[in-house]
Amino acid sequence: MKMQLYLLFGFIFALIIATFAVINVGDVEVNYLFGTANWPLILVILGSAVFGGLSVGLFGLIRVIQLQRQVKKLHHIHNEKESWKEEERKETVSETDAPTQEIPHEKAEDK
Repeated sequence: MKMQLYLLFGFIFALIIATFAVINVGDVEVNYLFGTANWPLILVILGSAVFGGLSVGLFGLIRVIQLQRQVKKLHHIHNEKESWKEEERKETVSETDAPTQEIPHEKAEDK
């Protein structure tokens, strides 16, 4: 449901940008570091929106990959701790289950 809501907001945002771009069809002068060029405003608006979306998506993807690595590392640490706890439990159980040996001099005293 959450993903559908994001998709709906994305479509609404894209519709607003497309409407804004179609309304503004005049030519504009774009200044670069090395010169200028005349571009239709619709292309400048749509290009800026696409570039912004791609950059945000790339940064989001990088963050997701970092978080996945962190989760994987934490799962590994958790599994190691669980195995250590299991080994300690086995050791304590084996120590308590060990048969006690009778001391020979106690038997002699009972007689």
